[in-house]
Amino acid sequence: MSPSADLAHALRPRLPSPLREVRDEGFARRGVRLFLKRDDLIHPDLPGNKWRKLALNLEAAAGRTLLTFGGAYSNHLRATAAAGRLLGFGTVGVVRGDELAHRPLNPSLARCAADGMRLHFVDRTTYRAKASPEVLAGLLSRFGDVEVIPEGGSNALAAQGCTALGRELAGEVDVAAVACGTGGTLAGLAAGLDPGQRALGVPVVGGGFLAGEVARLQREAFGGPAGDWALEERFTFGGYARTAPDLDAFADGFEDRHGLPVERVYVAKLLFALTVLADEGAFAPGTRVAAVITGAPDAPLQESSVSR
Repeated sequence: MSPSADLAHALRPRLPSPLREVRDEGFARRGVRLFLKRDDLIHPDLPGNKWRKLALNLEAAAGRTLLTFGGAYSNHLRATAAAGRLLGFGTVGVVRGDELAHRPLNPSLARCAADGMRLHFVDRTTYRAKASPEVLAGLLSRFGDVEVIPEGGSNALAAQGCTALGRELAGEVDVAAVACGTGGTLAGLAAGLDPGQRALGVPVVGGGFLAGEVARLQREAFGGPAGDWALEERFTFGGYARTAPDLDAFADGFEDRHGLPVERVYVAKLLFALTVLADEGAFAPGTRVAAVITGAPDAPLQESSVSR
């Protein structure tokens, strides 16, 4: 499925996103060709997989208020709020951590509020149960007729939207790799690739749950398994948004060599993983590997004291 021409006209995404080969010594010495799929350039407010995951959900909502979930620094919340501002519909963000309710908004949440998002803070126990019928019923009772999108935007429509990423890479590369938080992008990417191509997911969070999530999303979106995909789970660096000196040094070096600002939560771990895998001989000489650049580093934001 593809977004309608009306939605594309309204938001004017840059599609297909550019695919650029870069020569990097860590890959070249193994005879591997590295390509960067610059999904970060799709849209200034809905970059990368945010556009691909949200587009069909925006159409399904048909102008109704969107309610979705995220942490205090969620890129997904910011993208949803921006879409609401650009397209003129309401948005509600259910934010993890009721301790934040009486503090000044951080720059990320301040941007959401400035874009018109209503912020609703819940305690962490309630947030963990956000998909339960009881919690959802309470939210619907509070906010009325809303379209609910899960955390990270990953649902069947998101996976269907991400098949376009695979189609854009069809015939161009042998391996398409993407960092994973909730699994929706990988589920759709794999489904969109041609036979003989494979998708590789690099989780940025531990727990071993993503394989089941990707399989579930593919069942819901496509009726069953779709495409050739696998996960490489050694590169979480301790969990979501966590880092380490060697990861930071690697990202700094990649930026210096290629002039590409490296987003640290997802993209740095992806590029680090691919470099290690290439050095380990995981890719045969001549393999064309695409790293999907799903976002850029956040621009500096001013601290805000916006109140609720």
